Amino acid sequence: MTVTPDKLLVALVLLPLGTAAMMLLLGDGRRALKAVANVLSTTAGLAIAVSLLLGVAERDAPTAFAIYLPGNWSVPFGIVLVADRLSALMAVLTGCVGMAALLYALARWQHAGVYFHVLFQLQLMGLYGAFLTADLFNLFVFFEVLLAASYGLLLHGGGGARVRAGLHYIAINLVASLLFLIGVAVLYGVTGTLNMADIAQKLPLVPVSDRGLLHAGAAILAIAFLAKAGLWPLNFWLPPAYAAASAPAAAVFAILTKVGVYAVLRLWTLCFPGDAEAAASAGFGSGVLVWGGIITLAFGALGMLASQQLARLAGYAVITSSGTLIAAIGFDAPALSAAAIFYLASSTLAGCALFLLVELLERARQVEVGPQQMDDGNDALPFFLDAEPPAGTNLDDNEEALIGRAIPAALAFLGVAFMISALVTAGLPPLSGFVAKLAMLSALLDMSRPAAWTLFALLILSGLFGAIALMRVGVRHFWTSQDRPAPRLRVIETLPIAGLLAASVALVLQAESGLDYARAAANSLHEHRLYIDAVMGVRPIVRDVEATP
Repeated sequence: MTVTPDKLLVALVLLPLGTAAMMLLLGDGRRALKAVANVLSTTAGLAIAVSLLLGVAERDAPTAFAIYLPGNWSVPFGIVLVADRLSALMAVLTGCVGMAALLYALARWQHAGVYFHVLFQLQLMGLYGAFLTADLFNLFVFFEVLLAASYGLLLHGGGGARVRAGLHYIAINLVASLLFLIGVAVLYGVTGTLNMADIAQKLPLVPVSDRGLLHAGAAILAIAFLAKAGLWPLNFWLPPAYAAASAPAAAVFAILTKVGVYAVLRLWTLCFPGDAEAAASAGFGSGVLVWGGIITLAFGALGMLASQQLARLAGYAVITSSGTLIAAIGFDAPALSAAAIFYLASSTLAGCALFLLVELLERARQVEVGPQQMDDGNDALPFFLDAEPPAGTNLDDNEEALIGRAIPAALAFLGVAFMISALVTAGLPPLSGFVAKLAMLSALLDMSRPAAWTLFALLILSGLFGAIALMRVGVRHFWTSQDRPAPRLRVIETLPIAGLLAASVALVLQAESGLDYARAAANSLHEHRLYIDAVMGVRPIVRDVEATP
């Protein structure tokens, strides 16, 4: 039987769900077996996501979609999973971030809680599902799955700082989830459907008397998405929460804000395009997206400049990237959207690597003062981080443990890794962040709107502020650390960081192909009839049943 891209969709959701269920059946023990199962499942998920991306990329419009009906029900009554170029790219980014965070956690953080591996797989399931679902109710379900798992991962490792930040994080996301549900209910009441493609084709038919209710429901839904995306002023919770989380959890959180950005991009281009077909709702909320994104970008850039801790700086970098993407969405310009999609991939990889580097850069200082003196409630590492790894695990060819061995030139590795992360985050040449920002600046030059020039200037200033902030952190950690002992880096901690940065470098080496892919993804988004026709045109599989005598 040939495995087509359409059949790969459901595997991305069922694989982590089945793995999590199996781990629960194993009980509280057998941590080594759970770790192996987690690695195998995450690796398989990444391989499936890459295969899905390649399969979708090979198809030309209007067939550049992979669609699967899990219950084999007709659209719009049954569940529909859909992958186009954008959602396939988000699935690959999820697999990359998940694999990097998991490998890093195997060295130390998996020992901090019994249910780490279960929560990790549920987190991946929620992320994959949110990017692949084609109806609002299941988007809500997958949102709640990934958020419930993120609550546990945020509190993973314990400590007063994590509990305080976790309470704020949980509270704001519960309110956002309530708004999500209210917005979905209002839209269902107006359109009579929850399938995104069906909603999009029914919006022009909504009578004038119900248009205000339609816009109110869309606005409520947008608030829920933008709160999760980190839009100002709804992002007060993000820097402390991400700074308090453990390194692997924060690395996964680097893509959580992108879920809100993806939802806004998907629904806004689908339901409120700036053309005549959308009638009175054409471009609804575009001004809010543009100026809200610009203010968020400015807030994030200033936050980076004011941050004294690298963990909080990384959190503000996430806010900066979210503001950039939200503002770009609001312009409804395919060229700018293409550059933003390329920037999304670049910033996600760099943000994940930066969160993993935070702990490694702080470790020398903590070794200097001693683990027993570091319970300051902020960035202290738990006691188990200095524990020796279990014997017989991660052995090299000489049967010696790789975990726990100090690698040569540890500071050199940290210096190079931090430099690459800083260049990508700040958007400086010659790496992928610069390519993405240059593409956005080129697209903005073709616009005459005041908002376009404002975003143009802020993209340059935010890069300058980010470079200054990251340079200051680099000076503090590398130029003034002569008296500090060199950190002991474990090989399995350095491999995921190296892999993420190698992917960032690969985006530069394949920049032309990457931008071509992003342009195709953006064109597919803005030609929303392609998505509508593809989803509404799929039919259940009819199987012939031989009559029995």
